[in-house]
Parts: sequence; structure tokens; C-alpha cells
Amino acid sequence: MPAGVTLGALGVLGFSFSLPATRLAVAGLDPWFVAFGRAFGAGLLAIGYLALSRSPLPSVTQVRRLLVVALGIVVGFPLFTSLALTTETSAHGAVVIAVLPMCTAIWAVVRASERPPGLFWLASGAGLLAVLAFVAVGGGLSGGVGLADLYLMAGVVLCGLGYAEGGALARELGGAQTVCWALVVSLPVTLPVSWYTADFSRATGVVWLSFAYVTVISMFLGFFAWYAGLAAGGVAKIGQIQLAQPVLTLMWAALVLGEPVGWPALATAAVVVVCVVLTQRSRVTPTKVAVEQAVR
Repeated sequence: MPAGVTLGALGVLGFSFSLPATRLAVAGLDPWFVAFGRAFGAGLLAIGYLALSRSPLPSVTQVRRLLVVALGIVVGFPLFTSLALTTETSAHGAVVIAVLPMCTAIWAVVRASERPPGLFWLASGAGLLAVLAFVAVGGGLSGGVGLADLYLMAGVVLCGLGYAEGGALARELGGAQTVCWALVVSLPVTLPVSWYTADFSRATGVVWLSFAYVTVISMFLGFFAWYAGLAAGGVAKIGQIQLAQPVLTLMWAALVLGEPVGWPALATAAVVVVCVVLTQRSRVTPTKVAVEQAVR
């Protein structure tokens, strides 16, 4: 199995419990604190990693690009999903993960200078439809479009941007350094917001465990593997591995909440596997800009 696929799969596995963990965390913590507090905590871990690894400072141009990454993965996605999950379930939030791979592929064309072929878009679209159908059968699409759905849509657009920009930048800095520097440049925002929104009066042990998960795994270690995978295998192609994330998310919900998983989950998983294989077999053509970045 190619290294990019393996690393991408590890990242998706780590991210797959993010929505259930966020749902548990916002039950006892302010959603703004969950979003910015986990980024602040991960930022402290990032400082330690960068110091121990003696990572060189990024250039001015790279800092500008890191701000784009931070807008997507440090601020945008955590904040909007936290706000949405105060009123919606993690199953409903799985809609975000279903749309995210396609959004990431589109941003890969715009920001990472990649050109996926027709087969890629067909397979990606088929996988998206399969996951949306599964979420609909499981009740994740019940009800009309509300404020929470708008939060989720905003989160997925910004997250796709952060994935594409970060995956391209990881070709220069490395996956771990990219997410670490993005967390560090965000500290002037994440620190004061975390301090202002800190209220621990309703926090329980489960709430703190869930917050620790989204801090250490979802916001830090998961991105080590994810950005390294995007850099190695291409943003558009490796991004499609996230088609499996909604299925994994609902299976986590079944294990944690005792919800049954029937044949729709198994059928969807089979379709998703086929679609992911097709996207990985398609040849994504990099533009001249992408080639120049890769050899730099």
C-alpha cells in the first residue's frame, strides 16, 4: 500500500471520532471554548514539538499560507462544527464529512494546482452519493435546513481550503511542521478567546476526556499523518479516503451510544471502498506550479 494512502487512512481513523467527541465536549463546555481551547492546547504541544525537532522558521510567504491553513482547520471547522453540534447530533454532522472530500478536491484544483481526470470525479461523486444516502437512511438528513446546517456548510468549505493549502504546503515544510506552525501562528487568537470563554462549572470527566481527544488527536496528532499523506499522495486523491469517515463516525456512535448498525452501513462501506480504490487508481496530473513546489 502506498505511503500516502496509509498515512491518509491513519488520519481519517483519528478524525472519525471527532464529531462524537465534540458533541460530548459541548455538553459541558462553551462551544467557543471547545473550538479555540483545543487549538490553544494543541498549540502548546506544537511549540514543544517544534522546539524538540529544532524546526527552522517558515518564510514570510509560508507564514501567509499558514494563516490560510489556520483559517480552515484551526478556526473555521472547529468553531462551526462546535456551534452546530450544540443543537444537532453527530449523525447529522456526518453530512459535513460526506461533502468534505469533494470540497477538498475542488480546493486542490484552486489552491494545490492539481488536475484530477474524469474518472476521479465520477468515482468521487458516486462515493459522495453513497455516503449521503447512508446518512439519510440513518436519519442524519432528517429535518429541514436550519442554522446548524449553515454552520456545517461553512465549516466544510473552510476545512477543505485548510486541507488543500496545508497539503500543498506540507510538500515544503513536512506534515508535522505544517500543522504545528499553523497552530502557533493562531495562538494570538486562540489564547484570548479560550481565556474569555472558559467556564468549567458543568464539565464532567467524560466532557474532559472528549475535550482531550479533540485536542490531542483531532487537532494535533491526526494532522501529522493527514498532511503527510496529502503531500505524498496528492491532495485530491488522498482527500477521497475521507469518504469512509461518515461510516466510521456512525459506527463509533454505535459503539459508544449502543446504536445498531445494519446492512445499509455494510453496503455503503462496500461502495465507498470501491470508489476510494477508483480514485486512488486515477492519475491526477499536477500543473507546472505543483511540480515546482514538489521539487523545491
